[in-house]
Amino acid sequence: MPTLISGNGVERDDWQYIDPDFTDPSLLAGNRIVVPATYALAHPDTVFAGERDVGVRLPGDVELENIEPLLGRVALIAVDFPAFSDGRGLSLAVLLRTRCGFRGELRAIGDVHTDMMHYLERCGFDSYLLPDGRDPQTALNALSSLTDFYQGSVAQPLPAYRRVPRGGEPASLRSHLG
Repeated sequence: MPTLISGNGVERDDWQYIDPDFTDPSLLAGNRIVVPATYALAHPDTVFAGERDVGVRLPGDVELENIEPLLGRVALIAVDFPAFSDGRGLSLAVLLRTRCGFRGELRAIGDVHTDMMHYLERCGFDSYLLPDGRDPQTALNALSSLTDFYQGSVAQPLPAYRRVPRGGEPASLRSHLG
């Protein structure tokens, strides 16, 4: 079973993921469902009916203009990484956070490797669904192994030179200069 990692550590995933090829609307009976974005766009009355939380599943190559009508209605966007070498989901996350202003939960699903955890976090992801067989402790360690970055990102927009107070020479230089 996949393991959900978030800022709180390992959590129970209570979202029901609807297969991208599903055809039976009775599968939409859960309280928290993640449906393919194409289905949500084609059947909004069915998907958003009732008192449930709705999430959408996006492929990395989706055009933002096509999904903008969904952004204000969904609680979660699950970006699918079909392969470790496919970084389109990283760019998509940045665009969802910066250009579209999406503030809901952004989740990485699919072929999520621990090697990319800090990149996912910096691009705006909140949670990560690790495939079967991946060690959750290794993923948590990857998220905490790097604590600061020179460049700005979605997670920390200001670059280090804007965040670090300046006020003269470092103490090590003063002691050598006399």
